[in-house]
Amino acid sequence: MSRIDYLNDPRAPKANSIVPAVSAIVADDKGRILLIRRTDNKYWAIPGGGVEPGESVSEATAREVEEETGIDCEVTDVVGIYSNPNHVAAYDDGEVRQQFSICFATRMLGGTTRTSSESAEVRFVPLEEIGEYDMHPSIRLRIQHYMEARLRPYIG
Repeated sequence: MSRIDYLNDPRAPKANSIVPAVSAIVADDKGRILLIRRTDNKYWAIPGGGVEPGESVSEATAREVEEETGIDCEVTDVVGIYSNPNHVAAYDDGEVRQQFSICFATRMLGGTTRTSSESAEVRFVPLEEIGEYDMHPSIRLRIQHYMEARLRPYIG
């Protein structure tokens, strides 16, 4: 399924759904963060996805990271809550989803990087190289908030 992201775009289609989602900042022992190249929109991103019925947000975070990257992690902190109504994702099945994602900082437990149906590439990237990667501004904002080591989570 393909996806087009719109941010502050007056031509964006109107949202017709909101799906609780999670995303994760996973750092390795060198301080590099885990990025994936998404298969649906070709952007680089942090791993994440929708929360499924019967699971907590921390369980969903660990599941999504493992499914998309092969890395096992556990949630340690909240980076922020991202719910900008001016950010929507339009899918080719007609769904237009308003952003609602909780971004977590995690601790890597193990695993070996691998791709999936949702990730064409997976790699750990030094923080100083993040600017070289083509990513949606909403993901860049989450990484920026993580790098700021805020005392309180971002809520927006």
